[in-house]
Amino acid sequence: MPNLDMPNHLVSEKMSETSTKDSGFRNVSFTTEAASYSDQVFINAAKIFQGIYRRKPPDRTLVSYGSDIEHFTPEFKDEKSQRWSYELAFSALKYQDLLETILLVSGFYHSQPLPDDMTSLVVVMLYDFQDRKFQPRYVSNKDDIIEQVQEVENLLESYKTKLAAALAKCRIKYAAPTIEYILPETVRKQEQRASTLPIYAWINTAKTSITEVFNTLKRDGFTQIDLPSELDGYTYCVDRHCPDLLIFPSHLKEELGNMEMVVNFQLILQDKSHSLAAHSVNALLNMDDDIIVANPSPDYTIAHISVLTSQFSSKIYVCGVKSESREEEMLDLFRSMDCRNIKILKENFTDIDPSDIRLQKAKLILLLPQCSGSGISDPVEFILHEHGDTALLQDLSQGHVSPDRLNALAKQQLSELNHAMKFSKAQAIVYCTCSIYPEENESVIRQAVQVKMEGVKGQSYRISPPLIPLCSSEEVELASENFFKMEPSKTSNGCFLAVLTREKDPSEFLSAKDVLARAASKGLLDGIGLPKSSKRERKKSKATHKSAQTPSVNQANIIEFLNRENNLISPRIQDPKNSLQVRKPTKLGAIPSNITGKSTNSPSAISKMLERQPTIVRPKPEEKIVLKPVQILLPPVMAPLSMTPPTVKIRSPVHYRHQRWYAGTRRAISSPRSYIPTSSLPGRTKEAPPPTAFPHPKPWH
Repeated sequence: MPNLDMPNHLVSEKMSETSTKDSGFRNVSFTTEAASYSDQVFINAAKIFQGIYRRKPPDRTLVSYGSDIEHFTPEFKDEKSQRWSYELAFSALKYQDLLETILLVSGFYHSQPLPDDMTSLVVVMLYDFQDRKFQPRYVSNKDDIIEQVQEVENLLESYKTKLAAALAKCRIKYAAPTIEYILPETVRKQEQRASTLPIYAWINTAKTSITEVFNTLKRDGFTQIDLPSELDGYTYCVDRHCPDLLIFPSHLKEELGNMEMVVNFQLILQDKSHSLAAHSVNALLNMDDDIIVANPSPDYTIAHISVLTSQFSSKIYVCGVKSESREEEMLDLFRSMDCRNIKILKENFTDIDPSDIRLQKAKLILLLPQCSGSGISDPVEFILHEHGDTALLQDLSQGHVSPDRLNALAKQQLSELNHAMKFSKAQAIVYCTCSIYPEENESVIRQAVQVKMEGVKGQSYRISPPLIPLCSSEEVELASENFFKMEPSKTSNGCFLAVLTREKDPSEFLSAKDVLARAASKGLLDGIGLPKSSKRERKKSKATHKSAQTPSVNQANIIEFLNRENNLISPRIQDPKNSLQVRKPTKLGAIPSNITGKSTNSPSAISKMLERQPTIVRPKPEEKIVLKPVQILLPPVMAPLSMTPPTVKIRSPVHYRHQRWYAGTRRAISSPRSYIPTSSLPGRTKEAPPPTAFPHPKPWH
């Protein structure tokens, strides 16, 4: 739908709009007379301009704007009036040099008896006058007339011809088809992006569901498509990074603002950059962790985090809300959006003690520091929605930020980030800006990571990739130093996102059973039982961190274990030459190995033996077993050739025989009901006993 209230030059025309909806068309014909700015909008725009106009050196000052001491706060009737006032002031700021030149060349500035304090009003009204092609202004409500505005308007009307001629001379001088070509190229591209930038809106799942929103849009005639580049008419698509974020064409901005779902806070219009930050916070959060939001704005971002974490028992602490009226305004908004887990703190974030008892469960900190907003295509909307500093409009009107202001912003950002790293309980920090300058992004992060915090407990921080829900693997691989960045384009504003995570303390690593035990204590296993660990496993888990200290500890433990085992066996069954050690196996196939040659006390020999030897099981204390040493024929798979006794010949084909030891005798076991001669006692045979099927305990290693 067209914007009937959008201020512009006076027109009266019939408009026809044809939009594709579903499979048919909707034709709308109407007559409209676009209203111009009201007198109050001019007054407010003049007050804003008085505070942000570019000051020039005395030798270059040709137009005086009066004293800056008296600066009155604008009074806005509604949100629309506020936006129009800032847009008019910002437009006049972009063309300040041109407008001053027109006033001087036409003779208006020196010939009119107006005080310097009214120069700001003259400039903003002159911009609107030339934008209306020097046509009369239509006033819809005679009751809103302000005497000062009427006086300036009458003077401008009397100089209309001279003002138009002065403008034409300036365009000829700069060879500019329109006044937009007088602006710097960066500002022109910014305006072009702003005119085509789609509208982003996230779904408030605390008040509705994604499916319900899709169904409502379908009933209203919207069609879902796949790519933002195909947006046209009544269409929308789902963002490729955030599953709850929808994208609409730019021409539907006014209509979306009046939509019932938007009015009822079921669909929230907000730029994409802060949705990325909210989802990164949610991805890093555990169910009992609290969150610190270091900056009190924007309100919608805080609400988005609350909605995403509604299934947890987390609290969100918002710092720096000093005004009671501002606090009540925020709480009213959060109640309207069904956000119940938000707590307001009056102290500035950098003034809060990291050991504050209220924040001991806070494991995650979100930093949305004040930035230059250099990646934003519509600076006015950025200032209004983010409660930013209006002084930034002065730099953004010229397409760049001064080094002094950039350094001041970066210094404040680094101070906030360093303070966040002092919270010893915090495990992660999410840092997000709408800037394209490395001084506010990569440089701040690198400086913060390199700083060593004295007296701060806990491990140091490292840069981790943001956990964006639908981020593709290619985007992760192409990300520079794990930073997520979007350059300004026709489909999105620019933004920078970094995640710092605290390195895990080695003593805090948990085994799988510990994780399951924690989950069971929280009732997350739904009745699933946990296996009981044996005494040996419990002893082993206590010594796990010791065994990980040096690579040689495992070998030392193995040697100590075998030496301890040797002392339990009668010396009569040990062959000092071959270091033969035998155990009674408890499972079929647990065969003792005969290792000959070099001593088995060396780590390399122990390693080779364990690779070939099955599990050795300690016999029960009450069992008295007397074993006799004999020579055992080993197949090649049981020991390497280099370790085979020289008197033994490997025959082909190999007959695999499994040996079992019994008191006073030995038996050769093969398949059931088979007879295999014993190599040490020729001629004797023994029937193999039936195979056993006792479960073998977990192998020791």
